[in-house]
Amino acid sequence: MEKLLHLNAQFCARLDEIGHWIALLLIRLLLAWEFGSAGFKKYHGNNWFANVQDNFPFPFNVVPVEISWFLATWAEILGAFGLALGLFTRFWAFSLVILSIVAIAGVHWPDDWNSLAELWKGYAVSNKGFGNYRIPLLFIAMLIPLVLSGAGRLSVDHFLARRLHNS
Repeated sequence: MEKLLHLNAQFCARLDEIGHWIALLLIRLLLAWEFGSAGFKKYHGNNWFANVQDNFPFPFNVVPVEISWFLATWAEILGAFGLALGLFTRFWAFSLVILSIVAIAGVHWPDDWNSLAELWKGYAVSNKGFGNYRIPLLFIAMLIPLVLSGAGRLSVDHFLARRLHNS
């Protein structure tokens, strides 16, 4: 039994070491793809924020729609590059959490719900009248570890931190 526990500890130690390099990289790359795609769609598309501006929480609902569109577009594009490179990861992850919260409130939250059961129907990918906040909520859940832990070892942030620490 002791031998089995020792093998398990060795195996977990190796997984931990790999995880420091790979785990957050995979999350960063997936989120970079998703936010980058959304940002470039906005960049090449028409501003539809005027249709939902009233749903945005304060203070986002008082910002002119052109500025909101510009900020959302460039936060997604620049944030995607930042996440992919692991550059200023905590800043970009936190910014994209705020953007996702505004997106849930302004676009994805159900217009009307009377019970938690009805609200739960909005945890969906398609909108059938109950909202569709599932994907931005999952993005927030994936961004939180990046806010709290940073980019991981395979990142520009880690490289810069090592350079500054050795200087």
